[in-house]
This record gives sequence, structure tokens and C-alpha cells, in this order.
Amino acid sequence: MTVPGGVPTTGPAGILAGIDDWPVDTAAAAVVRPDGTTVSHGDTTAVFALASVSKLITAHTVLCAVAEGCFELDDTVADVAVESGHDVDGPQDATVRELLAHASGVGFRGRTRERDARTRRIYSSAGFEILADLVSATVSEVDLDFAGYARATVLDPLGIPADQLVIDGSAGHGFRGSVGALTRLAQEFLSPTLLPAGLWDEALTPQFPDLDGVVPGYGRQRPCPWGLGFELHDHKSPHWLSPDMPTDVAGHFGQAGTFLWFHRGTGTAAVVLTDRNFGDWAKQRWDGFNGRLWTALTAS
Repeated sequence: MTVPGGVPTTGPAGILAGIDDWPVDTAAAAVVRPDGTTVSHGDTTAVFALASVSKLITAHTVLCAVAEGCFELDDTVADVAVESGHDVDGPQDATVRELLAHASGVGFRGRTRERDARTRRIYSSAGFEILADLVSATVSEVDLDFAGYARATVLDPLGIPADQLVIDGSAGHGFRGSVGALTRLAQEFLSPTLLPAGLWDEALTPQFPDLDGVVPGYGRQRPCPWGLGFELHDHKSPHWLSPDMPTDVAGHFGQAGTFLWFHRGTGTAAVVLTDRNFGDWAKQRWDGFNGRLWTALTAS
């Protein structure tokens, strides 16, 4: 089947073109195919608010700091503060691993604990702000802050221009970026060049796998698996990923109407950015859209 311009509606290009019918003013999208090539739709240089997709950039930057020896995954906030000589606001016994995996007990907005650590997965933007402060504390001696370190260790090596991925505001939900920039990041997630293989494997392994939690907008998940900053599909339902997609698909969605997912086993990924906040319109479309994309990308 084709649309009036000759684009097949069952292939990735035709499915991506379907975002033109979404109730948004502006949208852009891209996929990475198993052979490494990309297909896009819309203006891939337009910059959108990323909301919680920002957490993927923060998580990757924190993992770069771990790889470079700035701190370890099981170091506490207090450990980093003492070593760096800079106080960091947050529970002093919370570990980097717990913060990345939303298992520190820290609430969504505030830096205080709502529950004991490792007892429930509490989705937390504040936790990622603590993580950014930990990075800033350890690199301040070389005159960098979190944004500068992210540019030096992630954006610049990947050839992502600073105006295409803007590291500003909350490290949990404040960044802005383009489909082009996020697609390049997705390619790095599929074939990592910046992180050791073992650390990357750990980042995509469920952390504290038995914890229940809530996926914002989709309700309680029992359990609610998460990696080191990366949401893991697993068997979550309802969800923004299709139930037809594998359990080891990883990624994140944002309340700005944005998402990025990737699957290492098939070498596939997708990025969609819009200018309308997440709501019922997205819940009615995203899982089916992603299911169709998955089928098209993995068809033999």
C-alpha cells in the first residue's frame, strides 16, 4: 500500500509519515534500520523540548564519569562530596546506582526521601539533578560543570553541535534537542564507542529488578524494571511501547510528547519529537505506532 506520493505506508518511511496526522503542530521523527542506515520524516534540525528524554543524556554522561574514574556506581553522595571537597544536596547515603535506577527513595521534585532506598521505584527528576551535581563536583577542578562535561565527553565526540542538543536547565527534564542529534545518540546506544562494553551491559541490565513502581501516565507496574537511567520495556502494561516488542527494548519518553527507544539485538531505534505535551492523544497512538515501526524495521 502506498500514500499519494508513492511512499509505502507499511515501510518505515510511510509509518513515520503518519505523525503528520497526529494532533500536534510540529513533529519530526527518525529510525535506525538494522543495516545502520536511517530514515527520517520532518525537520531533523528543529529543536524541541525533550522533557524526560533528557535523562538519557544525563545517564550517559554520568556513566562516562564512572568510566573515567570520577566516582563509582556504588559510591554515595557523601563519598563524592568528601573526595571532591564540594557539598552536594541530597541524601548523603544515596548511591550513584540507586539514583540512576530511581531506587534511592528520592521524590520526583524534591531532593528528600519519600521512602527508604531500594523499597520502591520512585520516578525522580530530582535524583538526576543530584547526579548532575555529583559530576559537577568532580570536574570543577578542571573548570567544567555538568553541561561542559557532557559536551566534552558525549556531544563533541559524537559530532553533535551544541545548538542541536542544548544541555541547560534540569538534568532530569530540561534539555532541548533535534531529531538529528537524538538519532546520533541512539546510534551510539546501539554500537557504543564512548563506554566500556561491560559498563554498557550493566546500564541495560535491570537494577533492583523486583521493585514495583509507576511509569508516569501509565500507572503502577509490578515490577517496574529500570536500568542505569534507561527504562526497560520488560512486560510493562499499559505502556508506550507495543507488547509485540521485545522485553529488552530500552529508552525513555518525555512529557513534552517525545520518545527514544533502541534495541541492541536488532540494531534498530526510533526517535519522535513533538511540540505537544504528553496526554491521552499520545497514549492512544504511541504503542500501536511503535509496534508498526518494530514490525517494519525487523521484517525479513
